[in-house]
Amino acid sequence: MTTLLSLLEKHSRLAILIAGGLSAIGFAPLNLWPVTMVCLALLMHILAKAESGKRAFLLGWLFGVGQFTISNNWIATAFTFQANMPAWLGWCAVPLIALYLAVYPGLAAWGAWRIRNAVAPVSAGTTLTTTFILAFAGCWIISEWLRSWVFTGFAWNPLGIVLLPINFAGGARYFGSYALGGIAIAIVGLGMLALKKQTRQQALLMMPFFLFTTCQYIPSGPALTTSTAVTIVQPNISQVDKYAEGFDEINFARLAQNSVPKNAKPRLLLWPEAAIPWKLESGYPFRFYQFQPGESAVGARTMLTQLMNPGDVLITGGDRLEFDDDAQLIGARNSATAMDSQGKILGHYDKAHLVPYGEYLALRGLLEPLGVARLVPGNLDFWPGPGPQTMALSFDGRRIKVGLQICYEIIFSGQVVDRANRPDFIFNPSNEAWFGSWGQPQFQAQARLRAIEEGLPVVRTTPTGISAIIDADGRIVNSLPFKTAGRIDAEVPMAKAPTLFARYGNILPLGFAALLIALALLPLAQRRTLR
Repeated sequence: MTTLLSLLEKHSRLAILIAGGLSAIGFAPLNLWPVTMVCLALLMHILAKAESGKRAFLLGWLFGVGQFTISNNWIATAFTFQANMPAWLGWCAVPLIALYLAVYPGLAAWGAWRIRNAVAPVSAGTTLTTTFILAFAGCWIISEWLRSWVFTGFAWNPLGIVLLPINFAGGARYFGSYALGGIAIAIVGLGMLALKKQTRQQALLMMPFFLFTTCQYIPSGPALTTSTAVTIVQPNISQVDKYAEGFDEINFARLAQNSVPKNAKPRLLLWPEAAIPWKLESGYPFRFYQFQPGESAVGARTMLTQLMNPGDVLITGGDRLEFDDDAQLIGARNSATAMDSQGKILGHYDKAHLVPYGEYLALRGLLEPLGVARLVPGNLDFWPGPGPQTMALSFDGRRIKVGLQICYEIIFSGQVVDRANRPDFIFNPSNEAWFGSWGQPQFQAQARLRAIEEGLPVVRTTPTGISAIIDADGRIVNSLPFKTAGRIDAEVPMAKAPTLFARYGNILPLGFAALLIALALLPLAQRRTLR
């Protein structure tokens, strides 16, 4: 082991880059979480010996480049659906995006080095210390929070998600998913210290706190359900067929055949994001209703009611349009629309957290002349909605409250629920047909974290999978496999009481990070007091 570590230290930059790449297989779909832990241990072992902050940043950045390149490889698949750009460009885009995202673990490493150096200046032969471990854990939490909102944010695959396969992500209900990553780092680091005789006692004193914090086991057993019946439809419509000429009728038939009622009981009929191209709102210029049933909004809604029982409510994804005073189309909304069995529109939710280059072209004036286009068909930019909302619906003689989060929005911890109007569950209509075989299970894992954090069940429906019902403990109750047409007829699981995180949001992981950094700086404060 000593010889191997010496070899890795000699080629530290290459070793860290490879370790970062290997750490990504701890995420879905492979879920090899022990590999991630070993890679983190190697990162901290080499980081502890960094002779400067610049060197620490470089090592953290290289680790991030490896991790984000492998874990985000599904992004390359998106380019295969955009005729304006060659598919090979996707394999260039993935590492280029990783070069930016890696800045955040680089900052975490730099911050930890600076704190450790302030407490005990780095010298030759420096080894891993409690101060460095606590500082690195705290800085990692802050860096993942920054990654969630800087430049609109990309919070994909927070480190703590690797704890899901072993059901040890329950701590997210207290401190959120960003804190889980820092806690995992602390446990790995303290475990390394416990292997050394001279630091074993200190490590063993702190370890129970972190184990208790993160190892909140997700209970097993059946989930309690409400009386809200749902039919989740997964039509297996590929991204290639979704917008292909002549496929509208075929695609609708796939939705319809999995939507027919099985009994007379009222249900929520749930369709995916952008399930239909029809315009359901009245008042648009006539040209936007051509080629849909009845060439009108009423005709389209009437067609949908034929699939519904009396008392049913349909929530379907579709576009809403924005016009200027001259009736010129100037924007669109990625929406979910609720409609009753009489064809009456009950409400809309407009997606707020839009995907750059997917739903709008950032820096359009600069990039469009260069031939850069959105990754999904269409040149019109979508406009964002106001943020998390709860839709109150009359259903089966009572009022139910549905929280809406469309597709990508569900990945943003602490931003998925209207806290002033807590829903009964979160509905997450999505279109993941362009996410590839890695993106789909990664997406579902992040939806599971949101369920744990908020204490709310999450119901997901997608065109190609993975559609699922997730209970408030983050357990998958029902699901449909990837690239399989089908339906789920079930009842929505019960919500839990608002969790600590549901009450206070991301102030909790940030406060926890501040506590870890304060503990790391405690020896410095003690020395100054003694003076």
